[in-house]
Amino acid sequence: MRIQVEKMALEKALVLGDVAWEGRILAAHHAMRHCETVVQEDLSDLAALEWDYACRGFFYGLCEASGSPRLLDTQQKFYDQSRRFRLALLREGQLDFRDRARQHHALLEAVLARDIALALHRLEILITTEMQA
Repeated sequence: MRIQVEKMALEKALVLGDVAWEGRILAAHHAMRHCETVVQEDLSDLAALEWDYACRGFFYGLCEASGSPRLLDTQQKFYDQSRRFRLALLREGQLDFRDRARQHHALLEAVLARDIALALHRLEILITTEMQA
């Protein structure tokens, strides 16, 4: 269900988003990458939560321009419900940060290119990979 909700929101955002939205996505991606670097060196609760919030911000940013408060709210609820699993994977050292970075970058490029089919495909792969880890 999370995949369908995020894909619907991202598709709408890709149609409605403007250059300011693109800038916010770039900023959120940069913040997420920074937090990933920090959390790999510092597994404190604070670093882990900052990393999770930065990831949340990136995914929210992707969908933000959808203009649908209901989709955004549902997307955030699904994201929050998966938090404990992400944090457990982090604590157990089971996250492949290189692969995550590659997948996030591929998604970002597809979004900025406004390639709807590719962006939706990249999003689905990213979420599926996270859920199967």
